Amino acid sequence: MLIRSRVLVLNQNYQPLNICDVRRAVSLLGKGKAETVQHGVEYIHTVSRMFERPEVIRLVYMVRKPLHRRKLSRREVFQRDGYVCQYCGKRSTQLTLDHVIPRCKGGQHTWENVVTACQRCNHRKAGSTPREAGMSLRGQPREPRPNPYAGFSADRVDPAWLPFMPWLAKQPLPTAAG
Repeated sequence: MLIRSRVLVLNQNYQPLNICDVRRAVSLLGKGKAETVQHGVEYIHTVSRMFERPEVIRLVYMVRKPLHRRKLSRREVFQRDGYVCQYCGKRSTQLTLDHVIPRCKGGQHTWENVVTACQRCNHRKAGSTPREAGMSLRGQPREPRPNPYAGFSADRVDPAWLPFMPWLAKQPLPTAAG
């Protein structure tokens, strides 16, 4: 199963690009398309050669990776708003989505019109605008910037990759027990 272990692939500028398996990494290395940045302690034996198992490889050419807009979903809106009601500022586990301009009044389901609200504020505002309900927003809702690292979650990261992922280095890694 060594051939199925995961390898971090870096772009030419050392920016994390994706994760592949050892078989693909060795193929890229053999074709001269990548170089080993960090290797493990195991060895891979082929018919004619023996390789140190790569943990991190770097492509020798730059790959332009397009930034994709974030999808509008409950989870993304909650993350954008920090899991805080945008009307009263209360942090709660009972959060809902609220349309600033209600859909019944022509409001769209867009990043600029959807905010996090606690149940109390959502019921108070109901089908009215914040001005009509006598409420104010804590800030103007905006579409979040694209995140090129959205595919890398802390629970799936090998500790050997952390020097190349500074945004995750400060977060504790989950333990196998928890």
